Amino acid sequence: MKNDRFRKAPRGDAISRYGRTTMTKESSIRTKAEISRRSFLAAGAGAVLSMPFVKRAEASEKVLYVNTWGGLWEEVARDVWFKPFTKETGIEIRTVSPVSFAKLAAQARTGTYEFDVTTLGVAELGRAYAAKIIEPVEGSALDRSSLWDGAVAMNGVKSHAFSNAIVYRKDHFPSGGPQNWRDFWDVQKFPGSRSLQRYAARTMAFALLADGVAPENLFPYDLDRGIAALDRLKPDLRVLWTQGPQSAQLVRDGEVEMIGMWTGQAGKLVEANVPVEIVWNQALLDQAFWVVAKGTPRAENAWRFIQSAVRPERLAEFCIRDKNGPLNPKAFDFIGAEQAKLMPTYPPNFKQAIVLDPEKIAPQLDELNQRFDRWIAS
Repeated sequence: MKNDRFRKAPRGDAISRYGRTTMTKESSIRTKAEISRRSFLAAGAGAVLSMPFVKRAEASEKVLYVNTWGGLWEEVARDVWFKPFTKETGIEIRTVSPVSFAKLAAQARTGTYEFDVTTLGVAELGRAYAAKIIEPVEGSALDRSSLWDGAVAMNGVKSHAFSNAIVYRKDHFPSGGPQNWRDFWDVQKFPGSRSLQRYAARTMAFALLADGVAPENLFPYDLDRGIAALDRLKPDLRVLWTQGPQSAQLVRDGEVEMIGMWTGQAGKLVEANVPVEIVWNQALLDQAFWVVAKGTPRAENAWRFIQSAVRPERLAEFCIRDKNGPLNPKAFDFIGAEQAKLMPTYPPNFKQAIVLDPEKIAPQLDELNQRFDRWIAS
């Protein structure tokens, strides 16, 4: 199979910007990453040179720069979080996309800020915490007394959970499609084109589950075994997707019969009456945390925004529209029963999920990403 299969996207999708950006049940998560703060700051230095907009901040500004995923995510965030916050505080919100860990690290090194606040997945949060490139919660303007137990971990404030799961077209599998990752790899029993995310930490998990590794033994990853499993599936992989809308387009247009994709995107397909089935069994669950960029003079504005964004009614509305799962337990008071069924933190869905363990995979991340890139190029 030609390598460019893993580089093509449906028309209109630019896949090069999100390659590794990404995407723990308890707040006591800690990382054992052995990557130094210096290495993170050095790695991020080059990102500043390519910034489309760089501004050295003034503390008195009634403005806040938020790093977003762009697209529909930003559209929902603007309605649910940004506009109400500006109305209440008079603080204007401007956005920068896409989410970029490299730029977050570069800002801490240079003191020049493109954004003040962003969201990070669990693995990225552990890296940021170890590298000391985010503001500490202790001593900040955040009112922790108004938050729920376990809301804060590693200087991040929990927002919502998202998961990556098997989704298949029911019209292609009228008698039922794959029910786990071993089935997804079984091209004889379930023939058809496949797609997975171009994101090593998730795709490696699926490969190992397909190869028979038990969920309780999944982390840390057996990289040799995982790469061998990926080799077996490679001839049947149509594309490695990098953006949520791209994954939805692939399955909506019938370019693939099954896919590993974000359940938020899949939930929107269900609501649009696209004939797809979400398989919650062995979904890989991650969490999004709000963090404040280290050293930004607009930190107080940032913490005020975060306080506002995790209010239960606002978090509920965001998750209803974006099909994620709220991590503020009170948010479910504002969510209908049918709406909750499409969320990864809905109890029956959550019970079937596998929670990404950053403590065990953090020391592997560099080697994992390098080997995954070599596999793509091979």
